[in-house]
Amino acid sequence: MSEVVNAHGMALVPSIQEVEMAPSSSARTIRATVVQASTIFYDTPATLDKAERLVEEATALGSQLVVFPEAFVGGYPRGASFGVIIGNRSMKGREDFRKYYSSAIDVPGPEVERLAGIAGRYKVHLVIGVVERAGYTLFCSVLFFDAQGQYLGKHRKLMPTALERVIWGFGDGSTLPVFDTQVGRLGALICWENRIEIYCAPTADSRDTWQASICHIALEGGCFVLSANQFCRRSDYPPPPEYVFGGSEEDPSPGTIVCSGGSTIVSPSGTILAGPNHEGEALISADLDFGEIIKAKFDFDVVGHYARPDVLGLMVKEIPYTPVTYVPDSAPSSKKEDWMNK
Repeated sequence: MSEVVNAHGMALVPSIQEVEMAPSSSARTIRATVVQASTIFYDTPATLDKAERLVEEATALGSQLVVFPEAFVGGYPRGASFGVIIGNRSMKGREDFRKYYSSAIDVPGPEVERLAGIAGRYKVHLVIGVVERAGYTLFCSVLFFDAQGQYLGKHRKLMPTALERVIWGFGDGSTLPVFDTQVGRLGALICWENRIEIYCAPTADSRDTWQASICHIALEGGCFVLSANQFCRRSDYPPPPEYVFGGSEEDPSPGTIVCSGGSTIVSPSGTILAGPNHEGEALISADLDFGEIIKAKFDFDVVGHYARPDVLGLMVKEIPYTPVTYVPDSAPSSKKEDWMNK
């Protein structure tokens, strides 16, 4: 069974006919929900309150896994330039970054504890996009929590896209997690999709081409893909001149849709189970039959029967990289060479 409702529980007509997966005697079935909703910009406490309300509504639908969009906590600064041009940063742009930095969260920190409490209170596995603050650098991160309210870990976006690199740092191989949980193996990075049963894909992309991408990821990885995006209008951001949308001569009117969502759940066969929804804030849910993963792997298991490691391989460096490393003078020469080659 799959279902599309808005954030207040009202049923919506799906954009694409959804498919009910046949039950499998060889594997379990869980219900998952992707949240399509906007951040309350520059107000992290209010955003956390909204997240809790949406989790409560999702669990009322019977969901065991809830996935939120990219940068839901902290906000995706769509349309903002932060006053950056080549060779210069404006004073207003610096002030914009200060406010954005203040909306980010420390990991671990009190906001992480709050999210863990939400997951434990509603007995749900929670995957949520946040803007993480580490020193004076921000990262676009995804946090994972289990249904016991335990913080499992995080993934930092490896390569921010285009102007995102002005405000977000780069992740490294130390945050490429795949977690074994009661609802399956959870992860949020394409490099590991073939070890993942449920690939969580928080995004800020509402284009039709993104739909093609996630269907291909599901088909090639033999996994479920849960793509969660925000739906937001200009009025979800602060008004000008505090917050100015770039890219057009006039600032969009308050009712203008600046991100149309398109949140979707896709099966391991590449079949769309729920969504895409472009109507408004919504909870998009579907039952995930893990027997479908077995059927998909029969065709293509790139790290199993379809692998050719004698011809092609992949090495992932899981070592955390730091800007400064101190090598003691007393260290053996071989050890110094190891440090230099990392």
